[in-house]
Amino acid sequence: MTVKQLVGKLHLWLGLASGLVVFIVSLTGAIFVFQDEIRDLTEPWRTMEAQATAMALPSQLQAAALAPHPGQATPADTWVTYFGPERSATVFFTDKAGNPIQVYLNPYTGQVLKEQNLRTHFFTIVQEIHMHLLLPEAIAKWVVGGSVIIFVVMLLTGLVLWWPKRKHERKQRFSIKWGARWRRVNYDLHNVLGFYAASIGLVLALTGLVMIFPWMLESVQLAVDGGKKAPPELMTTQLDTLQTVSAATQPLPDVVYRSVRRLSPTHEMILIGPTGTGKTPAYCWTYQKALHYYHRDEYAFHPVSGKLLESRFHATKSAGTKLSDMNYDLHTGQILGFGGKLVAFLASLISASLPVTGTVIWWGRRHKKSPHKRPVRVAVG
Repeated sequence: MTVKQLVGKLHLWLGLASGLVVFIVSLTGAIFVFQDEIRDLTEPWRTMEAQATAMALPSQLQAAALAPHPGQATPADTWVTYFGPERSATVFFTDKAGNPIQVYLNPYTGQVLKEQNLRTHFFTIVQEIHMHLLLPEAIAKWVVGGSVIIFVVMLLTGLVLWWPKRKHERKQRFSIKWGARWRRVNYDLHNVLGFYAASIGLVLALTGLVMIFPWMLESVQLAVDGGKKAPPELMTTQLDTLQTVSAATQPLPDVVYRSVRRLSPTHEMILIGPTGTGKTPAYCWTYQKALHYYHRDEYAFHPVSGKLLESRFHATKSAGTKLSDMNYDLHTGQILGFGGKLVAFLASLISASLPVTGTVIWWGRRHKKSPHKRPVRVAVG
């Protein structure tokens, strides 16, 4: 058996083992790519006209969002997000029944615009299928992660199988013979489209893997930073080493909001995490552009006094940390705007098609019709 034949066997059996998972993950990924654009068209409460007045404080938004849910959650348990001057703000919390509730509010007046139970939201379900296949997370980690690793191997072995032996064969490998029989068209769809999508598919697969396996992300950061270990994403200030402090005279989320507005004045999106029980810092993240997660500053505040404990600005981060921050935007293609999303969408669709066209090729070879034999004429007399 030659090396290429061995690679072909590996490509075949790995593909059959992971094909269904790759198909589901790729198809749901393609659907999810344009989720913000689709939701902006179908959910008018997500956008609004910018106003000249100052935005409402987080404590006002929390009070308005929690008013219809007495006893279900406290302001300290909520996530508050400002998405910029032309988007509504949101307050997120989990009620006592375990339902993830997202409330959209006018960021200038605090008026409730819409409340959603994300458990039944279409794109939440799509995302859950994409990430976990609706399986328990501990199981899904290995089912999805293992299948994506196999998909990476499939792309690499597919390139080996695709590469022509002779130079004059290369031209025909770049195009699909649409006028040929359907088996040949299917073969070309698998090979030609697989070749064109391979590089983007690798980016999508690898950025997905670092979300599943944190050690992969740490390894990439370590390699990019030349062996220097990057600090953790969430700062871990030890509060027990601090002296007793006086409580803030304003609600803690308001103190945090005013501070980060001053420290990151050009950032559109602000995410204020739960302030909790006062035993851990209150965290806040600011993002340069709404719905983009790459360019961000990070803050930690004392949960009682509201004093700024730590800050990490995008400009001061190492190259490895910046690459880590870029991972989600790379995975969805939005690092390059609409054009990047379109490329990610097409690459995801092609990735979903590869297990289908590959299975058809395998099935066709197993059930190939034997050529009809001509009857043998026997001379008489």
